[in-house]
Amino acid sequence: MANLPLVLSVTSGKGGVGKTNVSVNLACGLAALGRRVVLLDADLGLANVDVLLGLAPQYTLYHLFREEASLETILLPTDYGFTILPAASGVADMLSLSTGQKLELLESMDELEDKVDFLIVDTGAGINDNVLYFNLAVQERLLVVTPEPTSLTDAYAVVKVLRNNHGIDKFRVLVNMAPDEKTAKNVFATLYKACDHFLSGVSLDMVGWLPQDAAVRSAVIDQVPFSVRSPDSPAGKRMAQIAQTVNRWQPTTRLDGNIKFFWKKILFQEQSVA
Repeated sequence: MANLPLVLSVTSGKGGVGKTNVSVNLACGLAALGRRVVLLDADLGLANVDVLLGLAPQYTLYHLFREEASLETILLPTDYGFTILPAASGVADMLSLSTGQKLELLESMDELEDKVDFLIVDTGAGINDNVLYFNLAVQERLLVVTPEPTSLTDAYAVVKVLRNNHGIDKFRVLVNMAPDEKTAKNVFATLYKACDHFLSGVSLDMVGWLPQDAAVRSAVIDQVPFSVRSPDSPAGKRMAQIAQTVNRWQPTTRLDGNIKFFWKKILFQEQSVA
């Protein structure tokens, strides 16, 4: 029987909430639990997963689209037990994928199907076409928010668009940069109440929260995941708990649980997004 990986997005309504840092450290945490993890940098025109890891990939998805490199060549192992699929930064052509590019990705991803337990998709922020494509295709959506009012407003907008326009009604929530647990729970409660009042049938589940922690900023500057550099820090301990929670999520047993179908859903989203 083919392996059925769990495909999840890490997404947000606005930039600056630590979404990519969450993606990288979640990948570290799952890899530490013995899971086979690929982290796809799906912020295609403003990629920065490699920057957080201090890597300089020779090839990216841009080279795949130009038929200058294979997927196997692009996949970049890290020192932390997981692999990244890097995108390009500052390349305008990557901001909106064509149908042909989606098909090319679909065909290339076949080789990963039996080699991955988790495919983490670090999306861009907001509700542009690429962000919607990826969030529509995954099995689980991890929405990162902070206590800032603008973060909550923009997170609500993401939920609203995906619920009203595309029928997506299940979201996981991670509160980042919270001063304490009470604040984190209040942030989640505020988002929950807004969705419950204005959007029918939406399910929100709080996965956990990460505190404001000097160790996080220090790790970002050093280009090392904070969960590796400072595992005993408040943020490091909580990220380990979050990874354990995510590790218990079960992939769907339907055919759409595999990576190939993930890309097929992306390929055929044009009409629904439009």
